[in-house]
Amino acid sequence: QLQLVESGGGLVQPGGSLRLSCAASGFTLDYYAIGWFRQAPGKEREGVSCISSSGITTNYADFVRFTISRDNAKNTVYLQMNSLKSEDTGVYYCAAGLGKRCLMGFGSWGQGTQVTVSS
Repeated sequence: QLQLVESGGGLVQPGGSLRLSCAASGFTLDYYAIGWFRQAPGKEREGVSCISSSGITTNYADFVRFTISRDNAKNTVYLQMNSLKSEDTGVYYCAAGLGKRCLMGFGSWGQGTQVTVSS
């Protein structure tokens, strides 16, 4: 069973930074695109970013000021979030793609990590 575990969330002041990690267990991350999503209180879940299995192709939502990267040797994908704003508050999830490219959709999901941006 594919398992993903997010970490790195927390409370940060506006303008601050966080780096989220998405660690995989039970499978090798190399073969899958990985996406980051978020859900703010009272809102629907939205896509944030995605990276192909090779790391060559990355996609970002228009509002994003973040950088996605992956280290397949560590079986981990990262989301570096800078210049955080209050509207970035929410639960952040990572998900494994159904294939090597982001457009193929997503299957297994992590449990999420809370990000709160507040002074």
